[in-house]
Amino acid sequence: NLTKKFAEQTALNNINISIEKNEIIGLLGPNGAGKSTLMKSIVGALKIDEGEIIFNGKNISENEIESKKNIGFLPENNPLYLEMYVKEYLQFVANIHKISEARVDEVIELVGITPEKSKKISQLSKGYKQRVGLAQAIIHQPDLLILDEPTNGLDPNQIIEIRNVVKEIGREKTVLLSTHIMQEVEALCSRVILIHKGNILQDCPIEEFKGKFESLEEAFASYTA
Repeated sequence: NLTKKFAEQTALNNINISIEKNEIIGLLGPNGAGKSTLMKSIVGALKIDEGEIIFNGKNISENEIESKKNIGFLPENNPLYLEMYVKEYLQFVANIHKISEARVDEVIELVGITPEKSKKISQLSKGYKQRVGLAQAIIHQPDLLILDEPTNGLDPNQIIEIRNVVKEIGREKTVLLSTHIMQEVEALCSRVILIHKGNILQDCPIEEFKGKFESLEEAFASYTA
């Protein structure tokens, strides 16, 4: 029963969803549908007006610090400290979580940034910056990983690389993936949640969502028309 309003605009209208362990879920919707509001509410960046968010059996608003220890978040704008070096930045994040340097090296290898680890973040391509953002989101081994447009602005090769990393993470973690790229959803997700004007229109397996339509794009256009 999650509700969030901004002045007179209802961003989330009494919605209900349930996310299971070890699944990659595609969160779809037009611009302004409420996707980012939902994700920011889950991670505690926005205070909800009504309802509750239960994570690992506990109300997030009542267990905010403990919940955040087990949630990883890559926002759409991927805020990074550009003047820091890659490994320096990830060590900084690891120190916040009280994590060993061995885990830093492990994550650097996992997301494929070993050749770039001694560079300043400002020197990296957008694809590598996204990898650094992904690394900070998973460094503390969260149970839930939330990704907001992780491949936005990347070239096809970079998209495939990030997709493979997300797929690998999804074998052991729960991933909520917001994207406008239907190929991403088809390649990664087993389930789709479609949000439009603050309401949940669809919450079902990807094949059921596609239904009689020839493509996910057609299905999306029909549901949100």
